[in-house]
Amino acid sequence: MSQENKIATIGFFDGVHGGHRHLISQVIDEARRRHGMPVVVTFRSHPRTVISGQSVPLLTIDDEKSRLLHELGIMKIYTIDFTTEISQMSARDFMQHVLLQQIGVSTLVIGYDHRFGRDRAESFDDYVCYGRELGIDVVRADAFKADGQPVSSSRIRHLLADEGDVSEATRLLGHPFCLRGRVVEGFHRGRTLGYPTANMQVSPLKLLPRDGVYSARVETEWGTFDAMLNVGMNPTYTNSVRTVEAHLFDFDHSLYDTTISAALFHHIRDEQPFASADELMSQLLHDERVIRRLLSARRAAP
Repeated sequence: MSQENKIATIGFFDGVHGGHRHLISQVIDEARRRHGMPVVVTFRSHPRTVISGQSVPLLTIDDEKSRLLHELGIMKIYTIDFTTEISQMSARDFMQHVLLQQIGVSTLVIGYDHRFGRDRAESFDDYVCYGRELGIDVVRADAFKADGQPVSSSRIRHLLADEGDVSEATRLLGHPFCLRGRVVEGFHRGRTLGYPTANMQVSPLKLLPRDGVYSARVETEWGTFDAMLNVGMNPTYTNSVRTVEAHLFDFDHSLYDTTISAALFHHIRDEQPFASADELMSQLLHDERVIRRLLSARRAAP
């Protein structure tokens, strides 16, 4: 493998979903065929935040995205700042000044329907033409669809944020949707109900799923545990802030000031107010039974 022979693809890759994985596998194959190094060129901020000023909650923040891409076989990730200046570059200028001169890309594998450059005005044929002029081979990746539909980060964001459908989101992602954060002081209400919770400080850049209760597997310093996780405002107590709280089953360590990661698998129910603490505790007992059964069945599935 020649580390100077860089076989690259470009994109934001939020979620590193099934479509991204299909593209990355073709980059890996192309790099193997050309005896080169598979690399990804990505951006620190979502392009939409620069172009329109619209904030985009992310499926994966930088460290998660990098880990997932490396696990797929990408050898090096080039993360560049998507600036107003870059947004105004033509595709040819971007290929010349960024891909060729800054990174040294020799082969560019482009997603089947991916467009880049100012106003995304140029076509794949244009990229091939520019590549010939610059000495970059340009290859078009095969299309990827799930159930006849393209897989997109925006589709997965909708499933999570609007519907809470973590099961379908997981299928399209090709891996569980995860929330990661440091455990900080909470309101200590769960402890009085017999359900102490870890209050997770999740990055403000991270998308949160629809408010409700989820089954989860939580990774800690002491191992990974089944859990029920609540996202929302705790309407029984009328919180003023949205929280992410996890109750780990069969766990008796202190999690304060540690970082935990929760993989979500099922949406159990939406948040709802309860008339009393006893009514809430009864519901939590029911939620626990449901979650234990679902996670047990998931482990037993072939």
